[in-house]
Amino acid sequence: MEDSLRLQSFDQLPSAAQFASQIESRNVPAVFVGCVKDWKAVSKWNPSNGGLGYLEERVGSFMVEAMLSQTAPVFYGDLRSHERVPLPFSTFIGFCKWHRQNVGNSCSINSNSQGHQLGESDTEQGCSTFVDAAPKQIYLAQPAILEGKNLSSINLWMNIAQARSSAHYDPHHNLLCIVTGRKQVVLWPPSASPMLYPMPIYGEASNHSSVALENPDFSIHPRAQCSMEYSQKVTLQAGDALFIPEGWFHQVDSDELTMAVNYWWRSSIMSSLADHMDAYYLRRILRRLTDREMDQVLLKGSTPTWRQESNVDHSLDQAGQSKDLKRKEQEQHSLLLHELRPCALQALHELVALVHDRVNASDQNQPVSSDSTNGLMCSKTNEQDKTLTTEIFHLEEDPVAKILWILEPGIFKDIFLAMAHNFPRTLEALVLHLLSPVGAEVLTRKFDEIDQQNTEENQNKFYQIFYGVFDNQFAAMDAILNGKESFARQAFKNVLDKYVGGNFDVPKLSVGRDIS
Repeated sequence: MEDSLRLQSFDQLPSAAQFASQIESRNVPAVFVGCVKDWKAVSKWNPSNGGLGYLEERVGSFMVEAMLSQTAPVFYGDLRSHERVPLPFSTFIGFCKWHRQNVGNSCSINSNSQGHQLGESDTEQGCSTFVDAAPKQIYLAQPAILEGKNLSSINLWMNIAQARSSAHYDPHHNLLCIVTGRKQVVLWPPSASPMLYPMPIYGEASNHSSVALENPDFSIHPRAQCSMEYSQKVTLQAGDALFIPEGWFHQVDSDELTMAVNYWWRSSIMSSLADHMDAYYLRRILRRLTDREMDQVLLKGSTPTWRQESNVDHSLDQAGQSKDLKRKEQEQHSLLLHELRPCALQALHELVALVHDRVNASDQNQPVSSDSTNGLMCSKTNEQDKTLTTEIFHLEEDPVAKILWILEPGIFKDIFLAMAHNFPRTLEALVLHLLSPVGAEVLTRKFDEIDQQNTEENQNKFYQIFYGVFDNQFAAMDAILNGKESFARQAFKNVLDKYVGGNFDVPKLSVGRDIS
């Protein structure tokens, strides 16, 4: 858990201005210890002090909505697993009294002062208005930190037996105030969504996690094994309040006969979003998440260990050295093998050996042909035989990408200049036939690194030498860009799976299409 996301704790209630500028604006949870302890309800509603009889007398005639769950004591977001039952509040209180004397079935009540819509954000919903209708009887006051807020709803939550809500997030800021009993809340930042496997965004319970955290099946939800590493726990006693920012997942465990009131309001960010900008923000956010996903895939890659041998097979691809493709100009900017640093020579050897081994393996499976009368013979691929093509998206699975990934920009440049001068057909085979999606991403990132360290003139010279090796330079560019786009496409699919939920088929880009 990043320090910037740590739960804050306050013994004194800040002013409304301080709350808005220093707490709410950071979108990080905060607990306010004892901030509502002066509510008369804290003592008058307490079941140990005759609070159930007090509530029955004052508001027992009001109709409320209770939720009966087939999965009690856990209340999941799946609307099919529970039933909402309207009943007089006095009837529910009767169940509470009975439970104090006997072990009963789990049941939960929610009273919503503004007719909260079914399936919008919470785990247990209702439509009773007695919170609004009888303010004098229920002894509640809006906390001072909410002065000036345009509240979306005020809700009363009450459970008979111990209960747990499944992990979910709300589309509003939330101030949860404990009146009687105790709640333990586990919190996850929105960035932990991949570990919680949110329900598909098109579903009725899209704000809920699909993982049963009390008994997770890691074969179905493997990322959930890391979920608790991103979590924070807080225990709330009567009189405490917890600020839960919008989008933060939270799982709530309630002791028996716990009562709480919460306030929902729209965040300033959501309130300020203009409808006509939604599509743009959606694309920007998806692009940011996709870029971050690609970074994470590369950072997970392992670092190869170089073998200590340094003998390069100089006979390999010597025929390609006779190709007269701007050779005299290239030689002025190319490196001879004996000029390479030992680490660069070793990396070059590794790359040449990989291409040689793959081509030899291909030779055993199909006839060999070549794009040129000079140089290394490369096997052709077709739809039935993908001998030389590969769809690798993980760095640790691609030996070529692993070698390139750890190279410093200067060494990378020296290696490819030496390869273009000494092994041009090997370089051609590497790019056209062995370059995987992750390899193409690594290659272009290394290009960006050497660009940052060189003048525009030197950049142009390098790319003239690099692409001058290929009979068809556009085919080489297409191979690199297609691989790079394929890598990004897989990262995008990962983003949809982790953050949106559901299975999506992402179409491939057409060849030569501009994605800038």
